[in-house]
Amino acid sequence: MVAKARRERVERTDRGSPVPQWEVFVRDSETDPLRHVGSVAAHSAAEAHEHATRLFGWYAVDVWLCPADAVERFTTSAFPATDEGDVTEETDAERESGAETEIDTETNGRRIAEGEPRSYEETIGEPR
Repeated sequence: MVAKARRERVERTDRGSPVPQWEVFVRDSETDPLRHVGSVAAHSAAEAHEHATRLFGWYAVDVWLCPADAVERFTTSAFPATDEGDVTEETDAERESGAETEIDTETNGRRIAEGEPRSYEETIGEPR
């Protein structure tokens, strides 16, 4: 018999930004499930969609957004703390791929895959 996972609620923390945060989910193809890829800061859903598309979804079939305040998190283990005392986060894709990750201070302690490009050719250029 398999034991049920015991999850504890993760308390909400201030992310250090006065701008509302939005969780971003993308679907790469019509047959793929949605997956969480990160978050963006924006004052409106339209602005969040614009940021999310540039950062995470320029290749995606679907981009879904959810206000971060509406997301409840539960985990089976505690997140390791960074030097600043913040929690580090790893995306579903990183966990599934088993990619080596490192903590990057430029991404506010978020883990990034080693060798992951900081920007993609399609997103390089002058802001509109």
